[in-house]
Amino acid sequence: MTEERIALVTGANKGIGLAIARQLAQAGVHVLIGARDEARGTAAAAGLAAQGLGAEWIRLDLDDHATLATAAALIEARHGRLDILVNNAGIFDPGDGAPGAASIAAVRRVIEVNFIGALAVTQAMLPLLRKASAGRIVNLASSLGSLALNGDPGSTYYAQRFIGYNASKAALNMLTVQLHEVLKDSGIKVNSVSPGFVRTDLTGYGTMTPEEGARLPVHYALHPDGSGLFVEPDGRTPW
Repeated sequence: MTEERIALVTGANKGIGLAIARQLAQAGVHVLIGARDEARGTAAAAGLAAQGLGAEWIRLDLDDHATLATAAALIEARHGRLDILVNNAGIFDPGDGAPGAASIAAVRRVIEVNFIGALAVTQAMLPLLRKASAGRIVNLASSLGSLALNGDPGSTYYAQRFIGYNASKAALNMLTVQLHEVLKDSGIKVNSVSPGFVRTDLTGYGTMTPEEGARLPVHYALHPDGSGLFVEPDGRTPW
């Protein structure tokens, strides 16, 4: 009998994070709903459980790194390892903008959550991922984090100048690249996955539903085609 895989999805109480959690659970994975708000986290987990899916809430606050150590200890005590980590949690701040106009406080806040938070979660969970037979890390990226596309006047992303958000996603891609190199002999595969233009609370608009946007991250969480990649629904994305 195949051992049930354990996945942690950060920011999984709503939007694309919840859709990723649902699709992983539908594939037979036991999902840990990482969220800082207990009411929202437990409600999300209960909603999945009501559908016969394996899920539980675990407190994660990317602004409170002590919660990450506590979460790692709980996961080890309950499950002994972690098979899949999906770094989904992220924010956008309306004070962000072009380099000459962006609020420094907004930029700092976005980078603190989108990059530093993901790095901190990954560091906390790496010992548990190393205990899995085939660990997987999926970093929820964005084409806005591509330096090549940001510098290409012909790209649809060229005019989207949000120095904080774009830089945070470029930094997340650097995390993918360096983790891949550090972990390539461990069996742990690491990829940056841009889900596409998903309509969520973060964006307010988009061309894809959270369920559609969850498909590619879930694929790379379950059946990665490689490691150290930056991909989107249309294929490979330039760094």
